[in-house]
Amino acid sequence: MNVDPFNLFLIGYRCTGKTSVGKILADELSRPFVDTDLLLVTRQKMSIREIVGTHGWEAFRQMEHEVLKGLCTSNGQVVATGGGIVLEDKNVILMKRSGRIVWLKAAPDTIKARMRQDKETPDFRPALTLNDSISEVEETLRSREPLYKRAMDFSVDTDAHNIRAVGKIIVGELKTKYSPSK
Repeated sequence: MNVDPFNLFLIGYRCTGKTSVGKILADELSRPFVDTDLLLVTRQKMSIREIVGTHGWEAFRQMEHEVLKGLCTSNGQVVATGGGIVLEDKNVILMKRSGRIVWLKAAPDTIKARMRQDKETPDFRPALTLNDSISEVEETLRSREPLYKRAMDFSVDTDAHNIRAVGKIIVGELKTKYSPSK
């Protein structure tokens, strides 16, 4: 498929499908796939839970920024980002300069159900507050929603679609909005 050579960044809360959809998109678009959380974990040789427990969220966010900054020196990648990447304006600026940003959305109940099913949730998705519950998900979504909206080029609701369908929706939007022939 012929779309612009920019990076494609997938943003959104935990368990909205960024990694799963990203892999499908990378295959569909014949691009490399990168997951910022996985890259950070590989480089630090620690789980996100361990990084946050040892160094704190602020240090984690700085490490996350460094990973993103490195990725933004190349084009043509599909990048699944951590759910909080939009908390730093400097990250949004980097992504906007080097690519298109797609916000994958899901309802709090969907997110919690997916978190319960994902065996990697404890290590890759440590609690953001002391209250790891549906209320935490709702509260965090409420606070981040304006940041996701401001950062995105377009959004896709993942509640009612499987990952292949979400991938097809994104490819269709990219063709319509960003095809080089436009």
